[in-house]
Amino acid sequence: MEKYRFLQHTADAKFQAFGFTLEEAFMNAALAVCSLMWDIDKIQKRVNQDVFTMGKDTKQLLVNFLEEILYLFDAKGFILASVKDLKIEQAEGNYRLSACFQGDYFSEKYKVYGGIKAITYNEMKIEKNNQFLVQVVVDV
Repeated sequence: MEKYRFLQHTADAKFQAFGFTLEEAFMNAALAVCSLMWDIDKIQKRVNQDVFTMGKDTKQLLVNFLEEILYLFDAKGFILASVKDLKIEQAEGNYRLSACFQGDYFSEKYKVYGGIKAITYNEMKIEKNNQFLVQVVVDV
């Protein structure tokens, strides 16, 4: 199964990520975001970073989750290589997400070749047919 694909967009970057579960689609969306900034296959998995976030719905949850990648990179120099143990739960009218990011801290051995300013709600989709699809536009 294809993990993600990039789509044509006039000014920003747009992608769709796929998964047999919503969690898998979110994990693949994270990989798509990172692949816009660095080669995830070249990042060592030396550091684990636990992530917790919430949202009033799945779209807000997805935005908050993907913004964690940008925050950790900007604030701590953490570069993501993979996501594991991602769980999404609905409780008390909100969605909660927990996951473990695996990666490393930025150093001269890694090349960052792009930047993302923000994750947007523009053209966002979360759909379920035979599999889950999430579509995201990021401001580059």
